[in-house]
Amino acid sequence: MDPQVNAYAMDRLSQAFENSARRWELIVYPSLFAFIILAAYGFYLVFSLAKDVHYLAISVDSNMTVMASNMQAMSDNMGQMSSNVRTMAVSVDSMARDVSTLEPMLTSLETMEQSMQAMTFTTANMRDDLGSMNRSIGRPMHFINAFMPW
Repeated sequence: MDPQVNAYAMDRLSQAFENSARRWELIVYPSLFAFIILAAYGFYLVFSLAKDVHYLAISVDSNMTVMASNMQAMSDNMGQMSSNVRTMAVSVDSMARDVSTLEPMLTSLETMEQSMQAMTFTTANMRDDLGSMNRSIGRPMHFINAFMPW
């Protein structure tokens, strides 16, 4: 082969390589720049997210502390309420005993009610008898009173 042909072929190969490299440079360098910008933005997002999560953790921690104190107060109130319910149970038991002592009084009241019914019946009979007596004596007395001077 001729050395000029080889030199010409090598020259064309190097020009083709340079043209190809320029085309790749037009694609790779802007892509690399865009990748760097996106990587920096991703780092910013991750950093911002970490900061927000840190504030969230602080907020949750303070709210948990408040909630724990409220739970403790609620537990104390439940204990006090339990004590009050026990006192009420004792009072209700005492009331039940007092009501059981009232049962003989209930029997006495029933007896008193029967006696009152008997008295009412007797009083009604007396009323009827007095009415009958008034009718029996009323007419003759009315006639006799007409002759009396007073």
